[in-house]
Amino acid sequence: MSFLAIYITHSNEQAAQKVADELLRQKLVACANIFPMTSAYWWKGNIEHEGEWVSIVKTIPQKWDELVRVVEQIHPYEVPCIMKFEVAANPAYEKWIYDNVVML
Repeated sequence: MSFLAIYITHSNEQAAQKVADELLRQKLVACANIFPMTSAYWWKGNIEHEGEWVSIVKTIPQKWDELVRVVEQIHPYEVPCIMKFEVAANPAYEKWIYDNVVML
């Protein structure tokens, strides 16, 4: 039983927490990890270096499309980074994720 780990970048801790809280409220994810990082990237013809925050949220594959829709609605970035990785973990953790994401 695999699940998704989804990587999302944010401008600051508050923005990351807002997205994580909304995804949790809607039962689209079982949990979120949030931490600071430094990013280097191309933006409008320039190389930028910024402090950002990243969240890694865990969910089931069936929630991917809805999760992307919700994040794009509330995320302040013009082009948010929302990447998914199919992952596996110990069976008890995978069960916990499936048990904590509501299937409607």
